[in-house]
Amino acid sequence: TEQEEPRLDVLINNAGIYQCPYTKTEDSFEMQFGVNHLGHFLLTHLLLDLLKRSTPSRIVVVSSKLYKHGHIDFEDLNSEQSYNKAFAYSRSKLANLLFTLELGHPLEGSGVTVNALTPGIVRTNLGRHVHIPLLAKPLFNLLSRSLFKSPEEGAATSVFLACSPDVDGVQGKCFADCQPQVLLDKATDREVASKLWDISEVMVGITT
Repeated sequence: TEQEEPRLDVLINNAGIYQCPYTKTEDSFEMQFGVNHLGHFLLTHLLLDLLKRSTPSRIVVVSSKLYKHGHIDFEDLNSEQSYNKAFAYSRSKLANLLFTLELGHPLEGSGVTVNALTPGIVRTNLGRHVHIPLLAKPLFNLLSRSLFKSPEEGAATSVFLACSPDVDGVQGKCFADCQPQVLLDKATDREVASKLWDISEVMVGITT
């Protein structure tokens, strides 16, 4: 509550579920879309007034390069017609980028900045739902130590977006390895971003 926390300098939307079996949240949303997108959408909405009163402040949204394989199907956002766990994850990460894009416009000049990032492959338990054959696990563990980022390395761009003066006033962009990225057109489509925003408001019960 605001009585306990009178100001908020940085909000990092980093909660995530990766390729889980088909399940639903308590509010009956497909789990990956619900946690990875709608949860961030609603939390940011609830904290936005406090962020505006705490300027300069920042919102950081953690996406993934796997957004490239996603598609916003407005006819089946909840995966009730069909469910592919990899596609559902990619769609939620594309939604993160469209949310960041759309939020950046009303925040222009407000003192609150919002940007996204793709951290790369990091050694965490995010991939706990991915099955690796028992005999392959030693090799996988060896390769992951050499190829995957440590949690500290994976967090570097989040810290950069939260703290660096280099991104003062930058809005609605996506970064990787602390550098701005050129996104695919589907992640910068204002029409899709606006429609997703409106539908997300309805899904989480926000009335405007």
